[in-house]
Amino acid sequence: MTRKMKASILHSVTALLVGSAIVIIGTLSVSAASSGATGAAGIQPASEQSSGDKPAAWSRFRGPNGSGLAQTSALPVEMGPDQNVIWKTELPPGHSSPILSTDHIFLTAFAGDLLFTYCLNRETGEVLWRREAPKSRTERIDPRNSPASPSPVTDGENVYVFFADFGILSYDLEGNERWRHELGPFNNLYGMGASPILVDDKVVLVCDQGTDSYVVALAKKDGVVVWKTDRPEASSGHSTPILWQQEGEPAQLLVPGSFFLTAYTVDTGEKIWWVSGLSFEMKSTPVIHNGVIFVNGYGSPINQPGNHVEMPPFEEALTEYDGDGDGYLSRAEVAGTQAASWYDFVDRHQDGQMDLADWNYLLAALASTNGMLAVRLGGSGDMTDESVIWSYHRAVPQLPSPLVYEDVLYMVNDGGIVTSFDAATGEVLDQGRLQGAVDSYYASPVAADGKIYFLSELGLQAVIEPGGALEVATVNDFDDLSYATPAIADGRIYLRTRGALYCLGLE
Repeated sequence: MTRKMKASILHSVTALLVGSAIVIIGTLSVSAASSGATGAAGIQPASEQSSGDKPAAWSRFRGPNGSGLAQTSALPVEMGPDQNVIWKTELPPGHSSPILSTDHIFLTAFAGDLLFTYCLNRETGEVLWRREAPKSRTERIDPRNSPASPSPVTDGENVYVFFADFGILSYDLEGNERWRHELGPFNNLYGMGASPILVDDKVVLVCDQGTDSYVVALAKKDGVVVWKTDRPEASSGHSTPILWQQEGEPAQLLVPGSFFLTAYTVDTGEKIWWVSGLSFEMKSTPVIHNGVIFVNGYGSPINQPGNHVEMPPFEEALTEYDGDGDGYLSRAEVAGTQAASWYDFVDRHQDGQMDLADWNYLLAALASTNGMLAVRLGGSGDMTDESVIWSYHRAVPQLPSPLVYEDVLYMVNDGGIVTSFDAATGEVLDQGRLQGAVDSYYASPVAADGKIYFLSELGLQAVIEPGGALEVATVNDFDDLSYATPAIADGRIYLRTRGALYCLGLE
């Protein structure tokens, strides 16, 4: 399939889905945006809230604005179950990351069919309280997911948690329930995974799923809906959003989703600008550096450049495959085609009847391309041509989020291949596996104090120095499964394994 054909398919198919065109970005490309174009009306990029200069407490997933960065010193290089442990607290499993306030740590967990919110003392690791969440149903989840995957968020006075089996709950620091807001049921093939964030006086949650995707803002004080915006183009994702604010303008909510990166105003949820060219499945949280947002997405091996598969338009497919003539395509009717192997992904109502919308989504998904995109922030409307600076399409992560540290962009894919880039140009500085920590990766890298930490599924923590080289300084073995992204603050690393939460630091 040629580039022109792919772009044509994406344009026509996505227009049917959401009324917008999709543009395929090549295998490795640099656009005119890199020459200093600032988008519509000469908008200049504002300083990003994820700047590592003065980060707040690690109060949300991946810390200050999802950056994975902290300003602290005296962090350990060597650590483990018996080394540089300040304290260790055994906990039930859960994939949510530890979230910090000044004196507390919050996380979620599950035990059998029970769902819990935990609050620990930051200094001692003592469990101060545990609250069981209501459970109105049991959502379907992928084996790699868990019913306690979304991370809490806190403003230092209250904590807010999301469980897909119920909705959002808020507790005060003593564990008293303040309010609850039911959401769902959901129809995400993998289960829900996006974490809530706080914006001014609102709790914001992205709920991307097979159908009826949306982003919702609730009032922090009582959980009442402030606004809700549909996301008809989005399906099967769980990226946690980040914020960006242009000087003198309201903050914007930046949300990766199927095919598009979209910016919304946080005040009303109005769609402001968007960029196309993303994967049909988006799970990572983007990061911002020097007015540029870096966003990665991976769908499948078929979405690699050169591997794309063609399928006919729906009317032709009906003529060829619709044996019973009912105007739908069942799994049996498309047996032996690419549609059969993707049936669970694209039968978005999960009713065993693929209709026109499902088929168009299949075509758009097949035509999308795995990639890391660097996008200039700001603008109005479709900013794809003006704002995509560079893109890269090899060894792209599906789950781990990227990291920018000292002007170098890092990404680790699920299979453990790490790539470092010059963030400004997209030049690859190094690529390979981390020696001594060759494994699968679900947690995202974090960095502070001149150290970058990668945590693998088997609990192998590789530490490297900044600069782009991937030489491993040490590998620490925590001897337990690890899926949660660590938190860093005040000379401490808070690392969660399947069975415990560690506070690690130099004595």
